[in-house]
Amino acid sequence: MSVALTFVLVTTVLGAYAYYRNLEGDIPREPIDPGASRPPETGALNVLLVGSDSRDGDNRKYGATSVGKGERTDTIMMLHISPNRDKATMISFPRDSMVVIPECKGRNGAVLPGGIRQINSAFNDGGINCTVKTLEALTNIKINHFVKVDFTGFKGIIDAIGGIEICLPKPVNDPKAKLVLGAGRHVVNGEQALGYVRTRYALGDGSDLSRIQRQQVFLNQVLEKVTDGGLLTDPIKLNGFLQAAVQAVTVDDGLTLDRMLDIANSVKGLTAKELKGITVPVESYPTDKNRVQFSQPAAGNFFESVRNDDEVTASPTPGKSAAPKIENEQVRVQVLNATGETGKAIQVADELAAQGFAVIEVGNAPATETTAIRYAKKDEQDGQAYADAVAGRLSKDKRTPVAGKVKPLNTQPYTSKAAKVPEGPIVQLVIGKDWPGVRVVSAIPDSLKDKVVDNTTDPCL
Repeated sequence: MSVALTFVLVTTVLGAYAYYRNLEGDIPREPIDPGASRPPETGALNVLLVGSDSRDGDNRKYGATSVGKGERTDTIMMLHISPNRDKATMISFPRDSMVVIPECKGRNGAVLPGGIRQINSAFNDGGINCTVKTLEALTNIKINHFVKVDFTGFKGIIDAIGGIEICLPKPVNDPKAKLVLGAGRHVVNGEQALGYVRTRYALGDGSDLSRIQRQQVFLNQVLEKVTDGGLLTDPIKLNGFLQAAVQAVTVDDGLTLDRMLDIANSVKGLTAKELKGITVPVESYPTDKNRVQFSQPAAGNFFESVRNDDEVTASPTPGKSAAPKIENEQVRVQVLNATGETGKAIQVADELAAQGFAVIEVGNAPATETTAIRYAKKDEQDGQAYADAVAGRLSKDKRTPVAGKVKPLNTQPYTSKAAKVPEGPIVQLVIGKDWPGVRVVSAIPDSLKDKVVDNTTDPCL
């Protein structure tokens, strides 16, 4: 997925040049048309990446007997970039997953009936639009764009950026993946890199899940080299990358140069440390030990977390300098339940405490329709900034904090989970009947944190 993200990032530098606009015209494009019923926009950016194993043209060397027999994919990933463009989650869908595929139009134009099939058959039989329709049905996440990369294109991109360092825990001799290397660290070129991300049985436990983890580590290395390795400031390397990328990818017709520039400008501060890789939670498929199915409720909870990752940072008012940022750990909070729903204050207090706030009291307040964030009038000088930190963690439209507190009906101490209870204003959160909920901090739930692949993951898998 870093290949797709890199392709977008570099347009920030070269987008204004006329020759690049000519280059853009050489990129193959296909429309995204999965049907009228689609998930809503959330402000996030979701880009689908599929790796095509077509053996046509220069890919013939990877299986001459498959020339002219279409294309399949062993790689299905979705890059989710949060609405404020400060976090990226690379989600992998195991190719062996048995899922419900909706009715789709096949590659030959015929209607493919819906049913339970292996997830990569959506691409094999119905192409990119059936894949988009399937993933949107499974996740309720709208896919904005797609990038398809084939074998030869992948190699060209890796060669253009000067290779990538990998680490092998043992010697590998895999004729199918065309990879022969000794144990230890190596800087691999395009051909070797392709073998590394394709090999399955020669490394790890031989499963597709193990291979996915290596692919995520590898792609994180690609992004790190691109953002920290000087590619964006070296015109010769940059041009080589762009020439290779144009030959490597097929994209949707909405991913125009201007759209790429918009995306690039919004994510140009994103580096490898903000990229997290995660595989959809799966478990064994009961009727076939060689297949898996999405593990519930873990997979459903994960998709919900991705959909709710809608944190947006407000821009400062023009002509007015931004106030110093108040961190969650600096804010003491009193949570009052004004909904009449038993236990609501404790529930919300726990959610805020999990995000670092120093919750000190919970209680009840007179019933109200509207949720409010309040601070004492005596704290007007800095109470607004502390209250804004709480307001920023509520879902939906940001609420403006109000000076002046309400009198609670009753209160009781809340055992703060903060390492040290801070000083400063106490913010009062009054939960009304329109309670919007607390925003999630990350697209990856705590239950899956140990499955994350990022720039700190040991590359010697």
